[in-house]
Formats: sequence, C-alpha cells, structure tokens
Amino acid sequence: MSWLIVGTVPRVDFPLTWGKYFSNGRTLAVNGLSVNVVRGTPALMATASVTAEVLGIDPPEVLLAGDTGLGQGSRDLYAYLVDNLDRVSHAGLTFHYLQPDVFWHNKILWGLEERVEPPILAADAGFMYVAKMSGFAAHYDLFTPDAGELAFLADENAPHPFYTRGFLLQEEEQVPELIARAHTGKNAARHLLIKGKKDYVVSGGTVVFEVDAPDVPAMEPIGGTGDSLTGLVTALLASGMDMARACRTAALANRYLGLLADPTPAHGVADLLPFLPRAVELALKKTES
Repeated sequence: MSWLIVGTVPRVDFPLTWGKYFSNGRTLAVNGLSVNVVRGTPALMATASVTAEVLGIDPPEVLLAGDTGLGQGSRDLYAYLVDNLDRVSHAGLTFHYLQPDVFWHNKILWGLEERVEPPILAADAGFMYVAKMSGFAAHYDLFTPDAGELAFLADENAPHPFYTRGFLLQEEEQVPELIARAHTGKNAARHLLIKGKKDYVVSGGTVVFEVDAPDVPAMEPIGGTGDSLTGLVTALLASGMDMARACRTAALANRYLGLLADPTPAHGVADLLPFLPRAVELALKKTES
C-alpha cells in the first residue's frame, strides 16, 4: 500500500518538500536534499526505508519541512497539506514531529475523512499531542506513545503535556491504568503501541500483546529508538499487515535490533541500521503463527 510520512527536520535551511526518498545509511536523500539520520523524523524515515526493502515494498513518500521548534515550518507544512489534500491518494499516513496547532490539525483531519475510503492514520510525537488536544484522538488508527506520553493521553483535563496531573513520574506498572483512562476518555487512538521496558499492543482499550524480550537496557538512553519503532510499524502497515501483528512485529524487531547491535549509550540510530534487516526477519518469523 502507498504511504505518506509527514514530519519536520530540525534545520532552518530545509525547504518544504514532498516526494520519494532514498536511504544511504547515515543520510537520506529527498528531491536533491540531504538529511542526516540522527533522531526524529529522519530516524523514522531511515527505519521505514530499510524495513520496506526487507518486505519487498516501496518506501513511503515524505512531506517534510524544516522546523527548529519555532513553528513556522510546521505551519507552512499544515497549510500546504490542506491546499494539496487532493494529492493524498495514499492508503495510510504517519504524522510525526509537528508543532501542535489544533486549527490546522482539524482542517487536515476533516479533509482526509471526506474521502470515500479514509486512509489509515498513525501519529507519534507532536502530532499525537495535537490529535488529543483537538478532541479527535479516537478518529486515529494508531498512536505510538511512551509511558509519559500515555500519561498525557490519560489526563482528560490536560491541554498540554506540561500540565499532565502527576502521572509522568509514575512507574510503568501503572500503564494498564493509564490505558483504561485514555480509552474511557476517548483520548486514545483505536490502537496503541506503547513503548517502554515492556511494550504494549492495545486494541480498543484492551491489551492484546505484551512484549518484554529481548531486554536490552542500553537501548533506553539512545535517542531515536522510539522513532525507529514508529518507522518499523509504518513500513509493516504499508505492506498490508494487520494492525495487531504489525505492532507486535515492530516491538519485537526494535528489541532484536538492540540484541544484534549490542549498543552502548553512545550509539545512534544510524549505527543500528546495518542490523535492522536481520532484526525484522527474526521478528517476522516470531509472529508468523
């Protein structure tokens, strides 16, 4: 299935661009532009590209803009997407790092939902925040939060993660409670892939899989491994895999990635990519039955 990744690059000199991209280890190329693979949307893109190659499918397209946190690039991207929704013929979209803006979010969501067959909608990071803030979180098919981000989804009154009521430092043992709160408050997507010491695959508020092995503690401090998980599930969904298996396979592959790479906290996502094909193969085999 065709897929579109929508996100930002942390560079002021990166123009808004839409097209196919190519991965070359530590760099990505899109429309003649080069992006280093460190973390954030580029890490998601690199992981999705390698995974797509293993699966024998084309990598997703991307819609990107440069934004270092001031928001102008995100606003430009929002406006461009609204003006070009007729170009979105993709079966699914993954939204990633964008500065939250409820007005523009709603225009995009409503436009996509007007299609005869609305696309699968996945969101991580900033776009997951704005989906919840808009009141339309339940219109999404997949969120990929960590435990702290889940706490924001679970707080029905918090307008922003900064204002989450006392959940952020709670132990991961309380994740099931937070899942229930988020689902009951209609602040969660239909499915959740929750990242942590134990990963949870949730469907309709019910935990359908728990993944806690292999356990590689050195992966925890490596920036971008949450982005790699979202890249994995993006490619798996683009292959046509059903949601629950795609989430479980992504969680396993991300863990096998750590096991095979044997990283130190000094590693980055680009250092892990050579081990990704084998990690995906192991995870696919594990979830065949």
